[in-house]
Amino acid sequence: MKAHPGAVLVLPAHPDLIRNSDVHHPYRQDSNLYYLTGFEEAESCLVLVPTPSSPRSYKMVLFVMPRDPEKEMWEGERYGVEGAQKIFGADEAYPFHELNSKLPELFKGSERVFYRMGLNPEMDRGVLGSLEAFRRSQGRSGKSLLPIEDPTETLGEMRLFKSSQEIEIMRKACQITALAHKTAIKEVRPGMNEGEIEALVDYQLRKGGCARVGYGSIVAGGRNAACLHYRSNNSPLNDGELLLIDAGGEYGYYSADITRTFPIGRKFAPAQAKVYDLVLKSQLAGIEMVRPGAKIPEIHRHVCEVLIDGLLSLGLLKGNAEELYKTGGFRRYYPHNTSHWLGLDVHDSGRYQLEGEPRKLEPGMVLTIEPGFYVQPSDSETPREYHNIGIRIEDDVLVTANGHEVMTSGVPKSRAEIEDLKN
Repeated sequence: MKAHPGAVLVLPAHPDLIRNSDVHHPYRQDSNLYYLTGFEEAESCLVLVPTPSSPRSYKMVLFVMPRDPEKEMWEGERYGVEGAQKIFGADEAYPFHELNSKLPELFKGSERVFYRMGLNPEMDRGVLGSLEAFRRSQGRSGKSLLPIEDPTETLGEMRLFKSSQEIEIMRKACQITALAHKTAIKEVRPGMNEGEIEALVDYQLRKGGCARVGYGSIVAGGRNAACLHYRSNNSPLNDGELLLIDAGGEYGYYSADITRTFPIGRKFAPAQAKVYDLVLKSQLAGIEMVRPGAKIPEIHRHVCEVLIDGLLSLGLLKGNAEELYKTGGFRRYYPHNTSHWLGLDVHDSGRYQLEGEPRKLEPGMVLTIEPGFYVQPSDSETPREYHNIGIRIEDDVLVTANGHEVMTSGVPKSRAEIEDLKN
């Protein structure tokens, strides 16, 4: 907006979604709106408008649900127009149902509108209708509708760099999540069900202060762990197999993201131990590379090289290591990337490339390091001792001025530590 004086930002809340009949899904605010305002209520919208005196200064206008004693009796207390100004610092506030009638007036003096089309068709129609009403109010000017520009990329770049306050919130999310994983490792026994463990993890997250999970938990025993985004979480847990838990709590809207894989019984079987140690070796090598100036593709390549060398030594891959990397021959066992950004969303905003080149890591960024090894149920070529194995080890890493900080170090991951905890 600094580059385009006179621009207006229109940023609506996430819609309140019906689950079934008259039952709603638990509400969670749009990440960008929460990032800029801290406002959590549905049926709300932020509008940043240039002030008439200076197109480079802005006033904050919030549209919110008005106070309504009868509805608040059923749904809970609202901030209302007064609270939007008094508590959240809005320069102006209006009832949400006045948004479409107020927008043409707020567009006066504007040259463009920052708004994300396509997320909410009803909101799209309202914004486009308001733009048309504003155009008509200008008389026979010959002007077209104000140009609309998506603010997602710019907001994503802002969110990519965490402030000291955001980092403290994320540390807390990681501490709570680490304790939940540690508890699960200790409590899992053969004969339990994946759903039991999901409930145990959820309980520990809520008990620790998380408002919700940051994403749907993956609790996958045995062959289920080979499904990267397994969601059923309803199978019995068998002795002699591994359990993969990928779960993260959301604290203050910021998500942790931890994966640990461990025996359902007391110890790793020999084949499980071999590939687990290899995945852990590759993960530690990837974490060691995280520092200012490093690039995610370089980290991913190094992780892959460690895995390829290990899989060659185990006889699971054959051929030349460099050729296996170039052709992707290793992807039958490791099909995903090593890292993603982390923050308000588990797969957080922020560009991975700048001007067509992989961007360099900078202090304040948070990313995951999460290599894995998976044998698909349909794989008939891999020796049977490696069947029903899916392993992923994931930590959340903050880029610091001099290197990195593993924010999720509170949950063990060496085989010795895991077996000690289980026993």
